[in-house]
Amino acid sequence: MMKQSGFFDVEERLARLSGLGDQLEAFSRTVDFEAFRPDLEKALAYSDGSKGGRPPFDPVLMFKILVIQTLNNLSDERTEYLINDRLSFMRFLGLGLSDRVPDAKTIWLFREGLTQAGAIEGLFNRFDTTLQHAGYLPMSGQILDATLVAAPKQRNTNAEKADLRAGRIPEDWQDKPSKLSHKDRHARWTLKFTKAKRQDDGTIPTTDIAIPFFGYKSHISIDRKYRFIRKWKTTDAAANDGARLREGLLDKANTASSVWADTAYRSKANEDFMEKHGFVSKVHRKKPHLKPMPLHVQRSNAGKSVIRSRVEHVFADQKSQTGLFVRTVGITRATMRIGLANIVYNMRRFLFLERISANA
Repeated sequence: MMKQSGFFDVEERLARLSGLGDQLEAFSRTVDFEAFRPDLEKALAYSDGSKGGRPPFDPVLMFKILVIQTLNNLSDERTEYLINDRLSFMRFLGLGLSDRVPDAKTIWLFREGLTQAGAIEGLFNRFDTTLQHAGYLPMSGQILDATLVAAPKQRNTNAEKADLRAGRIPEDWQDKPSKLSHKDRHARWTLKFTKAKRQDDGTIPTTDIAIPFFGYKSHISIDRKYRFIRKWKTTDAAANDGARLREGLLDKANTASSVWADTAYRSKANEDFMEKHGFVSKVHRKKPHLKPMPLHVQRSNAGKSVIRSRVEHVFADQKSQTGLFVRTVGITRATMRIGLANIVYNMRRFLFLERISANA
C-alpha cells in the first residue's frame, strides 16, 4: 500500500531541489518582483472585482509566470501543465498544492493585456532602475548590435506580398477576420549571410551563403562594463541595422561616451549624429571598394572586435538558454516577446554578477 504523501514530504523534496541548485529559488532571493506591481496594475487597470465572477489572479504572480515561460521557452499550454507538475515552479509562484493554477487562456489574456497596453517598455525600465540602485550603473561605453528572431513563416501569394510591403491589407483578407488574425503583416523576409565553410578538398568558396529568413530583428545596446541590455528596439527582419542607432538606441546615461558597433552602423549620418550628441564613435570601418584594407584600419578594427564581441554573447545566451523565437503574430506581440527576453536576460545576468560579488 502506498503511503499518503504529506506536507513534510513536499518540504523535504523542496529542500532537495534547493540543494541541487534551483535557479528559480535564486531568482526569488535576488529579484524583487514586487517592484513591478505598480507598472503591472497601471497597465492592466485591474477591475475592482465588484462585477462578480472569479477574482483575477495577482498580477505579480502572473508576471512571474511570464518569466518562467520566457526562461524555459514554453507555450501557454505547456506552461499551465508544468506549473501543475513542477514543485520548483509552484514554490517560485508561491502556490500550494491545493491552490488554483492559472490556465493557458488566462496566461494568454494576461500577456495580451500587457501587450496591448504597451507595458513592456515600462517593465524593462523598472528593472533597469533596480539594477542601477544595486550599483550596476551603465559604465565604460556601450556596444550596439542586432540579431534576427524567427517567426512562423507565412504562405502568401505574390499579390498579397506586394500589398503587405506597401502597407496595405490584401483585399481577400479584409472581410475574413479569422484569416487576418493569423496573418503576420509586420514580419519580413530577409537574407541571412553565413560564412562559406571549407570544402572537402580544402578550398573555401569565394561567396558567402545567403539563407532566406522570415521574422523580426532585435536591436540592443549593452553597457561595456556589466553587459546589461540598456536600450532595445524591435523591427521587422528587413530593417536596416544602422538607422536604428539614431532612433533611441544610444544610452545617454552611460558614464563613458564610446560607442562600439560593426560596419553596418558606419555611415555619415550616424557619425554626425554621434558627434552632435557627444558620443565617440568606435564603429568598425568598412573595407574600401576594390582596394585592400589599409593596415592601420585592419589593426584598429581588430582592437575594436575584442570589445565588440561581448554583445554577441548576449544573443548567444538568449538563443541557447531561452530559445528566443516569436510564436505570435504582429510586431506589438513580437516586441513584448523580445522585451521579456531582454528583461529575463538582465535578471539572469544580475544573478550571475551578484553571485560573483558574494563569493569575492
